[in-house]
Order: sequence, then structure tokens, then C-alpha cells
Amino acid sequence: MDTQGKHISIYDTTLREGSQCVGISFTLADKLSLCMELDRLGVDFIEGGLAGSSPKDDSFYKEMQKRTLTHAKLVAFGQTVRQKTSPANDKMLQSLVEAGTSYVAVFGKTHISHATDILGVTPDENVSMISDTVAYLKSKGKKVFFDAEQYFDGFKADKDYSIRCLKAALDAGAETVVLCDTNGGVLPFEIEEIIKETVTLVPEISGKFGIHAHNDCGTADYSTILAVRLGAGIAQVAVNGWGERCGNANLFTVVPNLTLKLGYGTIPDLTVLYDLAHSSCETANTKMWEFSPYVGKHAFRHKAGTHIDAVVKKASSYEHIEPETVGNTRQFMLSEQSGRAAVTAKVKQLLPRLGFDSSDATLIVDKIKALELEGYSFEGADASFEMLVKDILGIRRSWFTLNTYKVVVFDNDDPKAHGTEDSSGVTASAIVDVTYDNRREITADNGIGPVDALDKALRKALTSFYPAIANMYLVDYKVRVLESRLATASVVRVVIESSDGQRTWCTVGVSGDIIKASFDALVDSYTYMLDNTVM
Repeated sequence: MDTQGKHISIYDTTLREGSQCVGISFTLADKLSLCMELDRLGVDFIEGGLAGSSPKDDSFYKEMQKRTLTHAKLVAFGQTVRQKTSPANDKMLQSLVEAGTSYVAVFGKTHISHATDILGVTPDENVSMISDTVAYLKSKGKKVFFDAEQYFDGFKADKDYSIRCLKAALDAGAETVVLCDTNGGVLPFEIEEIIKETVTLVPEISGKFGIHAHNDCGTADYSTILAVRLGAGIAQVAVNGWGERCGNANLFTVVPNLTLKLGYGTIPDLTVLYDLAHSSCETANTKMWEFSPYVGKHAFRHKAGTHIDAVVKKASSYEHIEPETVGNTRQFMLSEQSGRAAVTAKVKQLLPRLGFDSSDATLIVDKIKALELEGYSFEGADASFEMLVKDILGIRRSWFTLNTYKVVVFDNDDPKAHGTEDSSGVTASAIVDVTYDNRREITADNGIGPVDALDKALRKALTSFYPAIANMYLVDYKVRVLESRLATASVVRVVIESSDGQRTWCTVGVSGDIIKASFDALVDSYTYMLDNTVM
């Protein structure tokens, strides 16, 4: 099959379908921001939301009338006319017209039992509702997508009726019919069989149909790609696969697969995919799945020593594409499985100007294995690994000397007496004694818990030496109990993620004392920042 140069239109449903994902709720500002990001990405169509369903979606369409998209066409979304109502008197259809978009999409029932049992209309009435809706919107100058809801399940139940619904939409003037696996329960081989038969029965849709797949069987991405190979000209996707229940076909999987693996034209620049995948999670206030193909943080992270050795010699041995193609990066993870080649590659990646030989690598490997036996893990703590390497090579700079520290935790009836209060009525005070260049600072501070108090006291001391410390802040703090059978005597691993607003880095501490483990990770974090900041 010759796909080179053939363009597949990418139709993004994030602003409508994505908002139906559990845990995601877009503000108006979020929707406007994502819409402009998707336009810059270069998708062909952006579905804005269900017109007439809420003040927020209506406000979105009004705001978008004031803005100009450089590439994408905005699509207002709605449904077929209500039974026993004329299109001119249907408020939802009027909202579609008033949304101000040249393209509209309407979904209609194509499963005969959904028409009769859910809408409560006769099969003929449902067909008329489809036809009347499309014809009315066409009369208002709109280009119409008809989303054939439950198409594949409907085809299996009564293919003649589902085909009749498609023809009604096409005869009324629909630009495109979108075949929807709304339940996400139809497997790819069935999708293939039904599409082939549909094109045979309705040859006029060849090259002008779309695909909308849900992921309830975990096959939405594959079903979408398969439909394109069978002639679909439009692929409906959502950012990060967000959508109802288990989600929809994932933009960040479907687009690179179509482009890099099959040679179709999709969006102009794939290198922006990684950044958009992660920034969209920030916008939606949700966590990115780190194992996502192509754009996940782990997509090009290598852990096994044999894999890393091979990738250093020939990247394609364990990477199906170059990470930079989609804006991602290659990373080597360090663990007890790492060999000298893995350590050498990691050191060169983190400290490219450092002189380094095989004997150094052996020392580092041995140290890593010893520390991992104690409970350390350097997989996600590059900053602590960098500090470890500098320690072993004797090149770690001493920015400060921590002489002593002390923490006092209060739990009484008057926590306000100690300055800082948390919801449980517990306060903590910390004192740190730090020296640098014959200058000594003894500082104290209060916090919500002992770690917060220590961080504030240490920050106060170090800022007097290094004002740039004021730019550093905590992003994340994680604690893992390593030997739960020991109960309160268990060793804990603390991982701290920090940032200065431009970079983020992770450090690790391990101890039977959670305060010491936390403080060790904090000290590494401050040291790493000072090592990598122009003073």
C-alpha cells in the first residue's frame, strides 16, 4: 500500500471527549489555551465542546470567535434533532448554528435498538431525525460531520439499518460520516470486516469516512490505525487518550505511528509532541502516564546493563525510533543491574566534560550495588547519582559544612505558641548549624512537620551565603517504606524533586530515621543546585 504523501486529517476531540474523562475538568481558560496549543501543533480539526450544554462551552465558542486559528478548523459538536421537534425549534441545534464555526459535528443513533429503546422513537423516525438535522445545518451554510454512534455494534445487530442511517446522512449533505466504536468493545478484526463490508455497500464513503474508537478493550489506537489503512481519511483522537471510561484513541500514539511507521502525512512537526503531552497534563492538573509510548518519560529509558551497552554502540538495537523525533530524550537508568558500560554512558550524559576511565566505572558500579543493598535507588535520582560520582572521584565541591541539626516536634493544646500550625495541631522547630569559608550560621525556623522546618532553617542559612538558593523550591516529596515487616523500625527511602523554575532534579536519601533520610536528600538537592548555578 503506497501511503507516502497521503494526508490523514487529525481530528482532535480533547476539549469535548477529553473533558468527559474522570478526574479532568477544564476551565474556560484551560479550553482556550489547549485549543491554541492544538492549533500550533497542526491538527486539522478541533472539536470545541457540546454547544448549548453549558455556559462554559457557549462562552468558549464566543471567545473563539474573537480569535484566529492558523491551521485548524474549529468544530462545534451537538446531536440530532429531538423527536417530534423541528430543527428550527431545537435549542441545541440553534446553539450549533450560533457557535460561529464553519464545521459542525452531530451524533446520531445508528443502532436500531438504541433508537427504539433509548430515544423511544421508531426506526423510521430516527432516520428522519438524522436526515432533517444534516439538511437543516447544511441550509445554514455548515459543513457537517455525522458521527454514526454505536455504528459497529449496530452493524452487528442489524447492518441494513445501520447502512440506512449512513445513507440518510450522506444523502442529506454530510461531508463525512464518522464510524464510531462508542462502547469500545469491538475488536480490531471485527472493525476491519465491518469497514470493508460498509465500503462495499456504500461505495460513496470511500475516502470520506472517519473513525472514532474508544479504548475499553485496549485497542483504540490499533483500531484507528487499521481504519486509516482501510481508507478512513479522518482519525479522531484525544490528547493522552483522554475520554469517557477507558478513554479514546491517543493522539500521541496514533499520529507518530501513522507518520513514522506508515508514511502518512499528519502534522507538520512531531518534535513538539513530548512537550504538549506533558504541558497538557499540567493544564488539566493530572499526572502524565510515564510509560506512554513515544512521549512518556520512560519511553526511551534503559535500565538493563546489556541494553545500555548495546544502545551506546547502536541506538536502534533497543530503540524503534530516535527519541528526538518526537521531542523525547534517551536516558540511562542506574541500578544493581548496571555494568561499567552503563555507568560510563550515564556519567558522560550527565557530566560530558568529565575525564573518566574504566577503573572509575568499576568503583561506581560497586558503590551503587552496595547502596542499593541498603535501600537506595538511583533510577529517578540523577542529581544524587551525580553527587555520588563526584564524591568517588574526589571532585565534589564543598559548598557548606553541616555541623549539627536538631528538630523538636510539638503536639499540645496550643500549637500557635510555637509559630506554625498544621491541621492536626502539630508544629515543629528546627535548628541548623552551617559553616562556609570560616563563616558560621546558626539558624532556626518553624514548619508544618519536621522536614518542612528543617528545609526552612537550612534554606535560611544557605541563602545568607548564596542568594540564588531563594529561587529553589520543592516540587514533590515521596516516602517509601522498604521493610514494612519491621513496622516503625523500617528503613525508608525519600525522593525529593526540586526545581529552580527552569530545571527539575531528583535526589534520594535512605535511613531508618525518616528525618535523616529527608535531610540527606535535601542536602544533595541544595548541593546539586549550587553545582549547576553560575554564582
